[in-house]
Amino acid sequence: MTLSAPNIRTPNQQTPDRPFIGILFVLGFCVFAPISDAAAKALTATTPLLILLLARYISQWILPLPVIFLTRRRIGMSPRVLWIITIRSVIHMGGIAAMFVALRYLPLADTLAIAFVFPFIMLLLGKFFLGEQVGIRRLSACTVGFIGTLLVIQPSFAVVGLPALLPLLVALLFSIMVLLTRQIAKDYDPVCLQSMSGFISCVLLFVGWIVLGNSGLYALEMVVPEPHQFMTLFYLGFFGTIAHIAMTYAVRFAPSTTVAPVQYVEIPIATLVGWMVFGDLPNGMASVGITVTIAAGLAVIFFEHRAARRLAS
Repeated sequence: MTLSAPNIRTPNQQTPDRPFIGILFVLGFCVFAPISDAAAKALTATTPLLILLLARYISQWILPLPVIFLTRRRIGMSPRVLWIITIRSVIHMGGIAAMFVALRYLPLADTLAIAFVFPFIMLLLGKFFLGEQVGIRRLSACTVGFIGTLLVIQPSFAVVGLPALLPLLVALLFSIMVLLTRQIAKDYDPVCLQSMSGFISCVLLFVGWIVLGNSGLYALEMVVPEPHQFMTLFYLGFFGTIAHIAMTYAVRFAPSTTVAPVQYVEIPIATLVGWMVFGDLPNGMASVGITVTIAAGLAVIFFEHRAARRLAS
């Protein structure tokens, strides 16, 4: 899962806007990300979390390498960028791990709908930690969006308990990750960022396994997957990486105020994938909550877009 934030324009600020191409990339993300999440959900009950994370990050490390070498991109970085990427990788792993655990207990659509509280968290972090101006309309939309999220959480919490809150943790960690990405967006190539983040995450996972592998926790066991699981692990890593790269290029060709509304297409696609693969559909209250969350998210994006137009005029 990858989420874009209002008013964040990543990598090359000089790239001319091509909104149609950006929309095509984000639609690709909306298709590929639920496939990766569905693969993770199919494996969470029978595969240690460590193996799922390794499949995700080995793919993220290796898949961009041909592009890097063929286009002769500069993969080296300053110590500052390396430090930020390392912290970013730890936070990203925490978010992905929380997402995978949540998928074990929750329907795919519910998990994503709860995690879409992300734009609201971004606004609040911007207000209280970065001193950004957030008007009453945006705060009102945040409040409504959070109420919608609670409507999705409530029936899930009644069934599975605390795991229903994990998508909130996903949203918080991804918000912090975006703030860190802002610090290096102009200093490091986005494709190299994907690969190096994957490599650093793999190193950190192996270090964690060496230190904690004998703790007896099933989630940290290093096991050889069953033959029938390899293809699903491939789907998890391949489509997760392709989705991540697609979103990176989406915000490269179009402003996030264009990308973000389209990203809500991921929820109905995830609902369709969840129904086709697992037979899961949101219940009545969750469906209302999803609708409220989407409406509030679109309102936030509208206010951001209008503010950006006023600044540009």
